[in-house]
Amino acid sequence: MTQVKEGDTVRIHYTGTLADGTTFDSSDGRDPLEFTVGSGQIIPGLDKAMPGMSQGESKKVEVPAAEAYGDRVEEARQTVPRSSIPDNIPLEIGTRLQMQTPQGQAVPVSVAEVTDEQVVLDANHPLAGQDLTFDVEVVEVKAA
Repeated sequence: MTQVKEGDTVRIHYTGTLADGTTFDSSDGRDPLEFTVGSGQIIPGLDKAMPGMSQGESKKVEVPAAEAYGDRVEEARQTVPRSSIPDNIPLEIGTRLQMQTPQGQAVPVSVAEVTDEQVVLDANHPLAGQDLTFDVEVVEVKAA
């Protein structure tokens, strides 16, 4: 049976969970996730676990935060005056918004804190700082 190697295109079914067992993502009910191993299309810790697996094989992969979405970075939080945000923008905690850098690059952020005077926007990935666990099944291997 063909074993996965770097450069192969694979299709996997997966369920990702947090340390407390909460599922944060799953391919259940969807087409398998397809990517090229070693290409950087998925988080590094999961990508590194693929070589050596075979079609039909399943395994549990523990991915530390540093190999997933990285550690939370305090510098990725920005406080802005509440008055600078238009009234039609929802400001509930956790709301996902998009900011633009001075160079015009779009940056996804979430509302982290809200007071009468200011809003704290967080550009960290929602899963930053968290160790992740994936139950993975290799559905198909297309050799490079």
